[in-house]
Amino acid sequence: MNPFPSLPLLLAVATAPALVAADQPAKPNIIFILADDYGVGEVGCYGADHYQTPNIDRLAREGLRYTNAYTVPLCGPSRAQLLTGRYPFRTGATNQDATGEFTPAAETMMPRVLKQAGYVTAAIGKWGQLPLGPAEFGFDRYLKFQGSGAYWNTQKKAETYEVDGKKIPLRDKEYLPDVMHRLAVDFITENQSRPFYLYYSLSHVHTEILPTPDSAPDSKDQTLYEDNVRYMDKLVGQLLAELDRLKLREKTVIVFMGDNGTGNGRADRATIGGRRLAGAKGSMLEGGGLEPTIVSWSGVIPAGAVSKDMVDSTDFFPTFAELAGAKLPEKTIIDGHSLAPQWRGQKGQPRTWAFNQLARSWYVRETGWKLNQSGELYDMADAPFSEKLVPADTKDPAAIAARQRLQAALDQLNPAGGIVDTGDPSGRHASNVAKRKEGQKNK
Repeated sequence: MNPFPSLPLLLAVATAPALVAADQPAKPNIIFILADDYGVGEVGCYGADHYQTPNIDRLAREGLRYTNAYTVPLCGPSRAQLLTGRYPFRTGATNQDATGEFTPAAETMMPRVLKQAGYVTAAIGKWGQLPLGPAEFGFDRYLKFQGSGAYWNTQKKAETYEVDGKKIPLRDKEYLPDVMHRLAVDFITENQSRPFYLYYSLSHVHTEILPTPDSAPDSKDQTLYEDNVRYMDKLVGQLLAELDRLKLREKTVIVFMGDNGTGNGRADRATIGGRRLAGAKGSMLEGGGLEPTIVSWSGVIPAGAVSKDMVDSTDFFPTFAELAGAKLPEKTIIDGHSLAPQWRGQKGQPRTWAFNQLARSWYVRETGWKLNQSGELYDMADAPFSEKLVPADTKDPAAIAARQRLQAALDQLNPAGGIVDTGDPSGRHASNVAKRKEGQKNK
């Protein structure tokens, strides 16, 4: 099946009826699985040429797969947007350094909202560039580690990890993703009789790419990377098996998403139908922010559904609040649109465009067009593989109408009137930018 609606094979959106509201759990459990540096070109059900992901594909077969879901193309701002439901120009989380500066007094994250509705909450895995720690932002339980891509204690950043305020040494030959998985299963098991929210932020597949417990002794480079994708997929399968064992699948909404696109060193191989995506991690092209996004809710969301609706990562904040019957923060602009009605088989009010910002660059994107901060309009008929700049003096009525619609959306948002980004235009850490410039100077 062709994974994108812009390609010749048209997608069918499943229309089987969902359960009536009375049959649905009043407060479903919520598990949000966030993969690191993982784009659509590495997921089997999106048509990846070189990667097999049977368990992630199973989620899609049993639920809903989005083909137009976007997030910020770098991990810190991406996670801030996801957990607050607010765009970077509102929170100040416009770049990797600025993301660490906002406070619990200024921004409300998802667990505080859900706890008011009776949920117990946990954050397991990467906390990344986010400020303070999960507990300060309302999580009841947490495991976090230093930096990104932590796997074995041979890495300085993985010598220890922290659980609920206590630093724990990672033992020799102990694989941190397995430790995370065990704690996730323990959390679910301990709280199976009450509604829970698990923010499960994986190590995979961020560099440093190292052997997994399943890797052959002679595995190297690309083979190791494929091993890491397979192991991540295996962990997803193990989590589904635990939910089945506990008879929680029909009581649990499971979301799988990437935090940004494939890393640049791997993007050439992340092809679909033999074609490379335009852009990669850190890029404002499609490969930077277009994300694999799958939702499974057995018995409610029809199996095998595919949606072309525009989605961005702010949408999960109001969606989860609606599912929980929780109130959104007062006097706070939440940019997301709830997806809960569509998940329940209702029409709802799906957004017509998605917004994306990194540093001082942004765009608003609808199904066929994209308009950026410089007023450049792109024809996205060949997305995600190419983006065609439309001449400013075009006479094409469709392009003119698209510019008017998207400019109206940008005028309404007014990103330039929000918190101004003062970092490097790339959005990356100042220290990393300095190292790169020093390396180029010394060549």
